[in-house]
Amino acid sequence: MPEFLELLPPDEALAHWQARLPEYSLTSEVIETSQALGRVTAEPIIASHPLPSFTRSAMDGYAVRAADTHGASDSLPAYLKLIGEAPMGAVTELSIQPGECVLIHTGGMLPENADAVVMVEHTQSARPAEIEIAHAAAVSENVICQGEDVAPGEIVIGQGVRLRPQEIGGLMALGVTRVCVYRQLRVGLISSGDEVIPPDAELHPGQVRDVNSYSLGALVAHNGALAVQYGIVPDQAEALRTTAKRALAACDLLLVTAGSSASARDLTAQVINQLGEPGVLVHGVSVRPGKPTILAVCNGKAVVGLPGNPVSAMVIALLLVTPLLRRLSGEKTPAYQATVEARLSLNLPSQAGREDWAPVRLSRAQAGWQAEPVFGKSNLIFTLVRADGLVRIPAAATGLSAGELVEVKLI
Repeated sequence: MPEFLELLPPDEALAHWQARLPEYSLTSEVIETSQALGRVTAEPIIASHPLPSFTRSAMDGYAVRAADTHGASDSLPAYLKLIGEAPMGAVTELSIQPGECVLIHTGGMLPENADAVVMVEHTQSARPAEIEIAHAAAVSENVICQGEDVAPGEIVIGQGVRLRPQEIGGLMALGVTRVCVYRQLRVGLISSGDEVIPPDAELHPGQVRDVNSYSLGALVAHNGALAVQYGIVPDQAEALRTTAKRALAACDLLLVTAGSSASARDLTAQVINQLGEPGVLVHGVSVRPGKPTILAVCNGKAVVGLPGNPVSAMVIALLLVTPLLRRLSGEKTPAYQATVEARLSLNLPSQAGREDWAPVRLSRAQAGWQAEPVFGKSNLIFTLVRADGLVRIPAAATGLSAGELVEVKLI
């Protein structure tokens, strides 16, 4: 199957491909919150109690009635009677009356009638059981009120949210030790090519070790899915067809990296087209690296034919596979990727009519970040290893100039 004559820009290719995918329904499971990092919530999580559950001090100091400190300063301090210390981890039975204060530590429960805390730095012991206050405190100053973080009944995490470390911590603070999440996507990975051998095999002339299965597998895992390896398949139609059918039946998404030759890419497209309807939708994307990309839908499942060159495969996976993984995993939060602005240190040439993504290395400059291009061909994986991010060169441009401010997509 020859490549289509009309190459689609990456954004259009992604939209055209995803539009042909049916709505995907994932089952859910309940797992330990401590094991839920990177998983996607299958239902909203509602707070059963306020957080904090009691009003507490945000500083070491003295719990006071704010009114008793009005006008207090270094030159005209207020003097309050010290009636005791608020215990940590327990309810205090102390109750502050006008002209009194209580020693309190960070996180301690405020005594009855106290409505502010004066930091210890603004106080000193005047006489036994008497504290000199050199700061006028406002109501609620240095105090965290009950329910200030979370109100009871509040939806703290919605459905379709990928759980980050901070969500795990927040759930534990609410005592939510088990959480309902969507089942992890299973992503099948096939490497093809007569020249490809396993990483632990002895390398002979004309051979290359399998990079794509492992770099793409790591990318899949980074996006919360399960990478299922189906090994290395030779450039033979029947062998590739058999393995691809087995992988597609067992997985939610299939990634196939083709051999390096044009005939191998055509073979991959032919096999993918035989896996189910409607088959290949995009055969070639106007991007460098990654032009010979195949996007397909086979019997309701997404299939991607990636270039064999490891840099091309990774760039296309970042641009096209990652957004699909987010959608299929049930994630509803807007897709984003961290970026920084930097100035190019060198000219970046490009060919008009295609979108280029160039790897760059970031370094600190006097006026911000500097992006230094990492030049190399698309079969040199260490061009990405040496890079911190990718810079997009628009299809209409013939390059970017040294000193130009660019957006670097971190990788």
